Amino acid sequence: MGDREAAIIKVIDSLSSVDARLWDICANPDGDPYNPFVSHAFLSALEESGSATRRTGWLAQHVLLEDGDGNIAGCMPMYLKNHSRGEYVFDYGWANAFENAGGRYYPKLQSSVPFTPATGPRLLTPPGRGREAAEDALIAGAVEICKRHETSSLHITFLPERQWKRLGEVGLLQRTDQQFHWLNRGYRSFDDFLSDLSSRKRKMIRKERERAHSNGVEVEWVTGSDLTEEHWDAFFTFYMDTGARKWGSPYLTREFFSLVGERMADDVLLVMARRGGNPIAGALNFIGGEALYGRNWGAIEHHPFLHFECCYYQAIEFAIERGLARVEAGAQGEHKLARGYVPSRTYSAHWIANSSFREAVSEYLERERQHVDHDIELLGEYAPFRHDAGAREQQEDDF
Repeated sequence: MGDREAAIIKVIDSLSSVDARLWDICANPDGDPYNPFVSHAFLSALEESGSATRRTGWLAQHVLLEDGDGNIAGCMPMYLKNHSRGEYVFDYGWANAFENAGGRYYPKLQSSVPFTPATGPRLLTPPGRGREAAEDALIAGAVEICKRHETSSLHITFLPERQWKRLGEVGLLQRTDQQFHWLNRGYRSFDDFLSDLSSRKRKMIRKERERAHSNGVEVEWVTGSDLTEEHWDAFFTFYMDTGARKWGSPYLTREFFSLVGERMADDVLLVMARRGGNPIAGALNFIGGEALYGRNWGAIEHHPFLHFECCYYQAIEFAIERGLARVEAGAQGEHKLARGYVPSRTYSAHWIANSSFREAVSEYLERERQHVDHDIELLGEYAPFRHDAGAREQQEDDF
């Protein structure tokens, strides 16, 4: 990075203030697995579409690290927030406890990708000898911004494990949780994957897929230049219907989908279900260097197991075809376990200004980490794979 003492931290309130190429050199440097969510294209689409703005409670306060020559040596997506919605790492209990004790929890600083519970780097730096120094400078800068804003806390969520450990070493509080991810064990086809499952689970999945395709339902993959505004019109209808029922107020605007289609169509997989030629449901995924990320689902007609087919089974088929290492299917959902998705840890790190509150949260997090470890171990015992099903079933060959 050069002379660390000469490094300068800057804060920008819009991604439009930084050249996309320079941001992406830090966000997705050569040699690191590509992550679509920290790209300039994705983050700027959230801002420009009105999805993540001051009005919606996501005021951009992105951190730039400049070296002594004025070159960008690191960056960090960050937002000043007056609520905790759209984060998927829940701190409502912390907010209530602090405010009941007479404190003011909001505003807070949040380093994350809005509305996106997917693991990815948050301290964005090119690889090389100066990487750890640049990461240290970014986190020190973020904490200093927190102090200057007089905010209660800084939250860095859905970190990769390496950065999580690094932040723990410099004193941030460490938190874990779990999601369910599908892992590619070198499968050549969906049937190859099914052959790894217990007989009962194989039969269940086959029946679910048959039911999903009954009643004249057809499913297609749409990506790259095949994506059109008609696809986005249909998908936005699905998204609004499901989002209104689940959350009351969906986060993403219609313009967001157009911007994503315009700027990063090759990173998008839209799984579209049709009946009688008419679109009835869809699942939006983003394609990374190593993973397929399931993001949003919606439907205007409801057919048995169509959700599982579009969100889980089609994602597995696509990942196998593309040679991707895993599918991250988003937050929640123990029902994913029976469909070949296994419990996987997620990581976040937290800085809290008030020392008494910080100590209380630290004690809570220690107990919570133990609970998460126990849950992952317990759930792992219910994985549907043949080697977990006992010797008798391993001899079965009814596939």
